[in-house]
Amino acid sequence: MGDGVPVGKIRNLSLRKTIILYMCVALVCSFFLAALTAWAAERIQDRIWWKYTDQGQYFEAQEMEDEGFWVQIPRPNAYEMSEWDYNISELCDFLQTYSVLVLSVAGSCLAVFLFYRNKLRTPIRELKEASARIAENDLNFQLDYENRDEMGQLCREFDRMREQLAQNNRKMWRMIEDERELRAAIAHDIRSPLSVLKGYQEMLLTWLPDGTIDTQQAVGMLEESMKQISRMDIFIETMRRVNSLEQRKLRPEEITAEQIREDIRGELGILAEGKEAVLDVEETKEIFWGDREVILEVAENLFSNSFRYAREQIRVQISLTATVLKISVSDDGTGFQEDAEKLTRAFHQRNVKDSLTHTGMGMYISRLYCEKHGGKLLLENNRAGGASVTAVFREITDVDPADDC
Repeated sequence: MGDGVPVGKIRNLSLRKTIILYMCVALVCSFFLAALTAWAAERIQDRIWWKYTDQGQYFEAQEMEDEGFWVQIPRPNAYEMSEWDYNISELCDFLQTYSVLVLSVAGSCLAVFLFYRNKLRTPIRELKEASARIAENDLNFQLDYENRDEMGQLCREFDRMREQLAQNNRKMWRMIEDERELRAAIAHDIRSPLSVLKGYQEMLLTWLPDGTIDTQQAVGMLEESMKQISRMDIFIETMRRVNSLEQRKLRPEEITAEQIREDIRGELGILAEGKEAVLDVEETKEIFWGDREVILEVAENLFSNSFRYAREQIRVQISLTATVLKISVSDDGTGFQEDAEKLTRAFHQRNVKDSLTHTGMGMYISRLYCEKHGGKLLLENNRAGGASVTAVFREITDVDPADDC
């Protein structure tokens, strides 16, 4: 444990501190090695010169040496030395003069190499491989570089970008799937009432001229035709709302627990239809920034759906903080019989006997609005029976300047 701590600290040093550390260590080691090299070169050179020195005169000079003078081995002339000794002597001169420069340059190059190998090579390789996989539309991977230096931060940011791209791809495919279902729903919901209207018109054209149909039957057919026309009007209006969802800009404003309580109480009073509604709002002084109209529209969809399937009662629980607003609606009905993914699709209805005034878009629109508000829509069945839907909204504080125009 203790031996690994310094290594871990060095591994997590910033790039600037690491290169400074590597260079300082390299230069210090180079200076010591250069001093040792110069000392060794001097000793070798003295041994070569000693072979060509009058040793009697040298010892005699040493005996006469006083404090003001010292005796050195004299450098022999080039012609006095053998070729081998001359070359070795010249090499020793070079090492004594330039060893500091040569070894400092070599040490610096080694420091740069080690810096690249230990700090840059692995993250650069991982980023390069990750870029290649992203270019091939492969987002099912994760970067494993764990150092806490700048390259580690870059890898983590790159991994977050990869995850965001994966989420965007999932959203895009979901949008494509929703659009496909919308097209199918348009074909179905337009063709059905048109087929009914066509049938009534053919019957009236066939039976009215020869009087085989009485006025009451004709009026009944016309009334049924008007219902189909109303159904088409509702469908077209719903399609208009769906098409405007993406273009709708959120307008954040301050929302308090007291304010949301009053708004929700008013919505429940209008939609109750003789059933009981229990409202529970957590007391808090915190302020949530969100689009009040969007939140209330989602709440209205959830209340309407719960009242439609509840036997006697629904329960609404609201919690509010500075960052999150949750509206949970539970009923005492039979609960959900299908998975959440299917329930939040466009034009989904539990059965074909649903009222013509219900197009099956409430949950779909609620999900889109929650996601647009940075949150999500959660669907589940209660343990005691009945369904529970929770709308989660995240705080928004950025306002598009164009919205204020």
